[in-house]
Amino acid sequence: MHLPEPNAVAVSPPPPQRRASLRGTASAIFLPPALALLALWAVPLAALAWRGLGAGALHYWRDPMVLEALRLSLVTSSLAALLAVLSGTPLAYALANWEFRGRSVVEVLIDLTLVLPPSVAGVALLIAFGRRGVFGPALGLFGVALPFTTAAVVLAQLFVAGPFFVRAARIGFEAIDRQLQEAATTEGASPWQLFRFVMLPLAWRAVVGGLVLCWTRALGEFGATILFAGNMPGRTQTMPLAIYLGFERDIGVALALSVILMTVSAVLLVALRRLEAATARP
Repeated sequence: MHLPEPNAVAVSPPPPQRRASLRGTASAIFLPPALALLALWAVPLAALAWRGLGAGALHYWRDPMVLEALRLSLVTSSLAALLAVLSGTPLAYALANWEFRGRSVVEVLIDLTLVLPPSVAGVALLIAFGRRGVFGPALGLFGVALPFTTAAVVLAQLFVAGPFFVRAARIGFEAIDRQLQEAATTEGASPWQLFRFVMLPLAWRAVVGGLVLCWTRALGEFGATILFAGNMPGRTQTMPLAIYLGFERDIGVALALSVILMTVSAVLLVALRRLEAATARP
């Protein structure tokens, strides 16, 4: 069986159009409110970087509390992102390509978890999987206790960050030309071959973008984690939780962890933008 080349069937995107320069009356109308909002975003971040990278704060980067929280956050958020990819990719692909009963309910569920306050998510997880929750006694029969464990951190991060990946991946799959899918099916491609050799290679940028969003969101998760997993150093204390505790004990620790979180997120987002720009070039 010979699968068609994706680029031979897919419709090429239109060339980017030149943007008009902002000058005269337009600049007087649009620039002031836009600059005010940009300043609201930029000034606090710049102040955080200035204080967090100051000579007096650099030694906090070697603090055991900072290193332990950083290690735990990287491990748990990476696991949550991996689980989101493994379970979210089939879900995104199904929503993008198939009609099935209950589809609208699934879409509402994904959107609901996106807008749900993290504290509500933490309470929901605790009520569902806590020792006295709905499924807690059943889990206890198998010796499984989720709350206040590292597994609870991963579960909370997956609950909150997973929808970001599913939404981004679904948009990527939906953007693929239907004619390309029909051509591959006509050539005898099985559903798995269609996904593996046609759909995934064309939607990989959206999938990678969703992965980055999911990972960074999991890295910064706070509300659901503290309610469902607690704040135990070395076990459930991720960077956001250590930042919260640092405000009570040592502001330097909070500053160091805040700068690390901001730096990691910025590096990932810049790398994603560069990757998208590089692959978009003809």
